[in-house]
Amino acid sequence: MNKVTVIGGGASGIMAAIMACRNGGKVTLLEKNQRIGKKILMTGNGRCNFTNINVSNNDYNSDFVLDAIGCFSPQNVIDFFKELGLLSVMEDRGRSYPMSEQASAVLDVLLMEVERLKIDVKTEFDATKITKKGNGFWVESKDKKSIYADRVIVATGGMAAPKTGSNGDGYKILEKLGHKITDISPALVQLKTDRSIQGVRANANVKIKDRQEFGEVQFTSYGLSGIPIFNLSGYAENDDKVYIDLVPQMDESELYGFLKTKPIQKLETFLVGIVNKQLGQLLLKDCNIGKLSRKTDTLKDEEIAVISYKLKNWDFTVTGKMSWENAQVTKGGIALEEIDSKTMESKIVKGLFVTGELLDIDGICGGFNLQWAWSSGAVAGKMAAL
Repeated sequence: MNKVTVIGGGASGIMAAIMACRNGGKVTLLEKNQRIGKKILMTGNGRCNFTNINVSNNDYNSDFVLDAIGCFSPQNVIDFFKELGLLSVMEDRGRSYPMSEQASAVLDVLLMEVERLKIDVKTEFDATKITKKGNGFWVESKDKKSIYADRVIVATGGMAAPKTGSNGDGYKILEKLGHKITDISPALVQLKTDRSIQGVRANANVKIKDRQEFGEVQFTSYGLSGIPIFNLSGYAENDDKVYIDLVPQMDESELYGFLKTKPIQKLETFLVGIVNKQLGQLLLKDCNIGKLSRKTDTLKDEEIAVISYKLKNWDFTVTGKMSWENAQVTKGGIALEEIDSKTMESKIVKGLFVTGELLDIDGICGGFNLQWAWSSGAVAGKMAAL
């Protein structure tokens, strides 16, 4: 029987501990906080969108995820939680939530399973160092406590939402063992831009570089938010342009023809019925075609063309991202070429496993990041116990 120590009591760590125990391991779960699963309570705005039945490699930054998700699929996740007593409901685009609509229900059933399996949970154990000794390991805490293990699973999370304990400690631990860390930045986060419009929303196509998303864009006091912005934020850098198409259902020539036939009015109301009034007025100011009190029958064809173009390609310049406190996940992490995608075991240190957000894996909004946490944790737990 392998002694398996799991460092980190988040989604992937709890799943790893459960699966290691179910497969015959003697499991200890270490958590720096006073209780495990703190971050789970924050997911899905407190509802916990815990998986997505439509998962594919296109929902992640790498095909690396395919092996683990193939072993522990969205349906496996749904069945796993059903076995624990939690029923789920599926909403738009394959998103699955607990029927109770409470993230706490997801954590509660996990905690009950941890208790049923008699997993040894040690809270307020702030692991800072792993030392390889022969065929095993010593895990040491900040206050010099130590635990021996035959296998170690590191599941400490990335840098997002540091108030939950995700402060990057896992990177430091693994770097000391020889692992490489790719560039790290906040992802699924709001973008700061050169202009702001507070309290306005619009369904739009959004493009950054060669990537595109559709959905509700929120114009805020600091810049841009909403799911399309979140999904593209990991690829955005300072000075990049964000292009927003406010009328995705029409091409530019159709839009031009429609604007040409609109009744005569002042510019300040010219885009009413197409976009939010406040949004339309700011866009028209960006077109540099005169005061909003100007009558539309004085518009030249080329000026109408400018308005049509701007409605389809309104550009904002990225000036930064909101902080780690606002980020849902981390972009970057442990280099994927150093981990076996079929087992989650380190190729550098035998008997060491890495899961979840610690790895250079990030997915879009919609339950995909939690699916990765469950899948990578389940695979690592099973393999570490064997």
